[in-house]
Amino acid sequence: MGIGHSHDHADGHDHAHGRGHCHTPADFGQAFLIGIVLNTAFVIVEAVYGWLSGSMALIADAGHNLSDVLALLLAWGASVAAKRPPTERFTYGYKSSTILAALANAGLLLIAIGAIAFETIHRMAEPAPVEGMTMVMVAGIGIAINTGTALLFLRGRKHDINIRGAFLHMAADALVSLGVVIAGVLIIVTGANWIDPLVSILIVLVIAWGTWGLLKDSVAMSLLAVPKGISESRVRGYLASLPGVKEIHELHIWPMSTTETALTAHLVMPGGHPGDGFLREVAEELQHHHRIGHTTIQIEHSRECTGGC
Repeated sequence: MGIGHSHDHADGHDHAHGRGHCHTPADFGQAFLIGIVLNTAFVIVEAVYGWLSGSMALIADAGHNLSDVLALLLAWGASVAAKRPPTERFTYGYKSSTILAALANAGLLLIAIGAIAFETIHRMAEPAPVEGMTMVMVAGIGIAINTGTALLFLRGRKHDINIRGAFLHMAADALVSLGVVIAGVLIIVTGANWIDPLVSILIVLVIAWGTWGLLKDSVAMSLLAVPKGISESRVRGYLASLPGVKEIHELHIWPMSTTETALTAHLVMPGGHPGDGFLREVAEELQHHHRIGHTTIQIEHSRECTGGC
């Protein structure tokens, strides 16, 4: 729920609440459960067949997939925590845990990229015999599982970077598996073992490109930057255009979670407090046109600078 608060400094304190419709994060609990179960089973299968066939590529990919299972658990835990009610100490609840999970998932992706790159460089220096058919069969299963899991998070990836982190992990896994299939087919046809590390390098570059965007956005949210898709100048312009507003200061816009945004602002209105209806209209406008669901507005007759004002 978006709430607009007003404090009239000249005539005591008036409180008014304008209620918009706060964006509620979609429930991806079933998607997380399905993804975790399928990928855990695949990790076991891939590790066993990698050991039986002597394929270090499959074993390394199994380790990468295991990190993605941990990433899914982390993202799921954060999404559940974000729904817990506020407490006396955590007055916003645990909404920001989704931001921390997105940041941690970006970190896990970087670790996975580093592990794949390390193994790839080693294999380029010392190409090892690989059973191409085993690679193709097992990685083919991986494509199906990882693509299916990624599709479960497809609709939420644009509006929630925590969900985007889960989507990128699964999409990256599907790319890795596709690369393993291509490498396996080429090895069967040509017998050239150096193809495996070459394809791996290309995969690492593709994953790194997607990870950079996730890392950049999650760091920005951790630093309470104005969320992407919200223009501070447009919000300021809207507030400045309101009847009776002479000046705006202390305007702050920040993410409470990966899906919810808050705003505080001081409006200097020499004519006095315009009433609760004004606050409700402002809160609803900010909700519907600027996607800001938690609004706190303070009304002042004049600007009184104190401290670092």
